[in-house]
Amino acid sequence: MFHWMRRLWPRKAAFTARLRSRRVIKARYDAAATTEDNRRHWAAADGLSARAANSPEVRRILRNRARYEVANNSYARGIVLTLANDTIGTGPRLQMLTPSAEANRRIEQAFSRWAKAVGLAEKLRTMRMARAQDGEAFAILTSNPRLPTPVKLDLRLVEADQVATPGLNPLDSNAVDGIVFDSNGNPVEYHVLRDHPGDGAWTLATQYDRIPAEAMIHWFRMDRPGQVRGIPDIMPSLPLFAQLRRFTLAVIAAAETAADFAGILYTDAPPGGEADAAEPFEPIELESRALVTMPGGWKMSQLQAEQPATTYAEFKREILNEIARCLNMPFNIAAGNSSGYNYASGRLDHQTYYKSLRVEQAHLESVVLDRVLAAWLDEAVLIPELWPEDLGPMPEWPHQWFWDGQEHVDPAKEATAQATRLASHTTTLAYEYARQGRDWEDALRQRAKELALMRELGLTPTQTAPGPASEDQDTNEDDEEEEVTNAAAAA
Repeated sequence: MFHWMRRLWPRKAAFTARLRSRRVIKARYDAAATTEDNRRHWAAADGLSARAANSPEVRRILRNRARYEVANNSYARGIVLTLANDTIGTGPRLQMLTPSAEANRRIEQAFSRWAKAVGLAEKLRTMRMARAQDGEAFAILTSNPRLPTPVKLDLRLVEADQVATPGLNPLDSNAVDGIVFDSNGNPVEYHVLRDHPGDGAWTLATQYDRIPAEAMIHWFRMDRPGQVRGIPDIMPSLPLFAQLRRFTLAVIAAAETAADFAGILYTDAPPGGEADAAEPFEPIELESRALVTMPGGWKMSQLQAEQPATTYAEFKREILNEIARCLNMPFNIAAGNSSGYNYASGRLDHQTYYKSLRVEQAHLESVVLDRVLAAWLDEAVLIPELWPEDLGPMPEWPHQWFWDGQEHVDPAKEATAQATRLASHTTTLAYEYARQGRDWEDALRQRAKELALMRELGLTPTQTAPGPASEDQDTNEDDEEEEVTNAAAAA
């Protein structure tokens, strides 16, 4: 009797728990009410922590599916490439802000040569693509003696799959998903697998390298406190990409079938009437202008399949709208279709998009570029022929980064608006040139050189070949030249 009751108690407890779960909680918030519709809609909602929700297995599945869509879905690939191109462009440009103008120029030129030698822009674009489809990007600060520059610093990119904690023999009890943290939550070192898990080779714990945190760059977006690894940027849109591709392939297959000539035989004769018996026959290939003799009483009709469906374009647009919203991207950029756009709507959409790009670039500067510059400066100060003599060690290295300018929907209207802002003193040359990804001081000096050369050759800013100019025109151009020259001299 006692053993029977012990077996019954767990069943009773489970039954009681089910009753409690089915109890409707009345709350002033509709989303908190435990109605049947709410329970069904939020059945997958859980209380997992950021670390538990982004477990290695979950991230592996998301990475693999995101990579598959980017590899096979033209829209997914186009969006990822667009994000990389718009965020990185041709690469960042450094402007030093130390008190020495000569030192600034020499450092900027040396860093530019080094950036081209290591392919910094290409690596940054690869990192941006990796963050979009993998959720994170890793780069190890290392040394490359083969670089043709005095500074031998280099960036070695590592895929997210290679940063993992060994399962058989953990290297450290404080390791979490390939990262070792101290008591304050700061990363101390990273465990990097020497071979990619996708190579098919068996990997042991001894095949891991310990990379100190000072030499590792880890770029990802933290969506929740306590999150230590990233998830793909396109993760919420993965089911939409899959649905769009399945529907598109189905429509294409149906359209191909409809394009083929297919016919059926039919008769108006009643059963047992005058129509001859038609024996089954194999499909036949018809020559051009060919005639086919039908059995007596039978007619031929071509199948008319209505494909593609009239709702296909609308369906695709709505899916792409939701995908674009998920990535904070205008529809016309995500779809590669600017039909129906005007200046006002395009400017509004692009302002929001460019704001998100500036946020991405600012995050990239603080996480990646500033780290790279600090490591580059640590090595550059040790090279006498590279480092200016009048510039000694500095506690801080003031600087800023410039990116490619943003293309405007209507360049003519934007130029007019820019001129109005400058005339009303509501903006500055530095700000306007920065929006174009250019250094205003360099631009003014270059403009002064051009005006001086035009004057020497007898040209005017509005002429493409030497020729006479009116007195009023010459006076206005002299004023323009004087203004630009004075501004350049002041700079």
